[in-house]
Amino acid sequence: MKNIILGITGSIAAYKGAELANLFTKEGYSVHVIMSAAAQKFITPLSFQTLTKNKVYTDMFDESFYEDVRHISLAQKADFAVIAPASANFIGKLASGIADDMLGTVVMALGGKPVLICPAMNSAMYGNPIVRGNIEKLSGLGYRFVEPREARLACGDLGKGALADIQAIMEAAGNLAL
Repeated sequence: MKNIILGITGSIAAYKGAELANLFTKEGYSVHVIMSAAAQKFITPLSFQTLTKNKVYTDMFDESFYEDVRHISLAQKADFAVIAPASANFIGKLASGIADDMLGTVVMALGGKPVLICPAMNSAMYGNPIVRGNIEKLSGLGYRFVEPREARLACGDLGKGALADIQAIMEAAGNLAL
């Protein structure tokens, strides 16, 4: 059985992460969800726990007792990671080497394992030269991306920034699992 880290960051598209968690679980993956603090404003950890039957990680400093260093052991047992949705904030922190939460530390500790990043944000944010530069930098380092699609966004704008179709993300993730 393949182990996957599913990172959920702060975006209105966070609810689509639940659909991904469900589909990955049905495909036979052991899905370990890590949610940013902002993601928890859009959807609860309980939703993911129910779908995956695994603990959802939200806090790097969880006071539960573990016999291992949790962010390292999660990274070591993972075959790959999918970050969907990936906010501009997460992409920027990752490109800058900032690991100040559970998701960032686990991704940094993956040691070269495949990471698929699926951006979701307003089209102006997605087109911002800083965000584009961060994506180019991460692509150059071997991170893989599934481009967002053009759609009517939550803010009402029409543009590129909506989370890619779930099937496109599943297909790209399936290619990582080979």
